[in-house]
Amino acid sequence: MTQERSPFQRVYSGAPWEPKVGYCRAIKAGPHIHVTGTVAIDEQGRVFAPNDPYRQAERCLMIIERALEKLGASRRSIVRTRLFVTDISHWETYGRAHADFFGDEHPATSMIEIKGLIEPDAMIEIEVDAYVGAS
Repeated sequence: MTQERSPFQRVYSGAPWEPKVGYCRAIKAGPHIHVTGTVAIDEQGRVFAPNDPYRQAERCLMIIERALEKLGASRRSIVRTRLFVTDISHWETYGRAHADFFGDEHPATSMIEIKGLIEPDAMIEIEVDAYVGAS
């Protein structure tokens, strides 16, 4: 669902935490899009692929891509990613999923180990910033 409130456009994904916490999946402000930290959940709101760092990272990026598309952008618009991971020892696997997703269009990125995420089986949360040029 996309909600327009001048001067911003907001996209909601239906994640169970959006109304509880009071946030949207992504917000477009002029030529900039900011995507909220995204965990790998399935269509029923359950953690997707527990214990699989590659598939969780891939799923996060696909959810992000859907939000960007609703705002007229694509993965090629992403200029910055932040990967929050619960076990940095999987860095190569997370990194491979990130590299596979972006191909030759590399954004700036950070990978940060954190204590935990909102769902205990979630291993990674990704947030992105995108740029779509002048509105």
